Amino acid sequence: MSESPTPPRMPPSVPPVTRRDFLFKLGLGLNVVAASLLAIPILGFIVSALFRRKANDAWIPLGELIHFPEQETRLATYRNPFTRPWDGVTADIPCWGRRVAGEKFQVFAINCAHLGCPVRWFPESGLFMCPCHGGVYYEDGSVASGPPPRGLFEYEYKIKQKQLWVRGGTTPTLSEPT
Repeated sequence: MSESPTPPRMPPSVPPVTRRDFLFKLGLGLNVVAASLLAIPILGFIVSALFRRKANDAWIPLGELIHFPEQETRLATYRNPFTRPWDGVTADIPCWGRRVAGEKFQVFAINCAHLGCPVRWFPESGLFMCPCHGGVYYEDGSVASGPPPRGLFEYEYKIKQKQLWVRGGTTPTLSEPT
């Protein structure tokens, strides 16, 4: 008996790709790409917070003590230590420095405690005045009149090597204690 030759094997038939299947896979791939593009910056933001230094650790020099005469209030500026290269001049933070006596100072944020408008110092009257809603502060930063709910925000300071240093990098808010 002779063996009959086995018929040649046919490759399994591949179903044809339909337009619907192609568009489904294309849409799925584009969604994966879009989700990845959104996830990368979000994850970067979350991870960068782990490596960012605390704002409370930034001491910045405001100037030499001789630039702050006793019983006078002067406008000073410091560079925000937590800036990005594109911040430009907006990273320069103004503040009011007042030398009470000797090495006792008060350093006030320039922002009104009501809505954050910049206050101006008027040495003739010894008052800080806010142009937005009429807030007025005494020279010690306490509220004299108007809508502000509290006194001016005060920065912590220290004297080091005959210079006045402030703890910068914090934003004045109503949650800060007076």
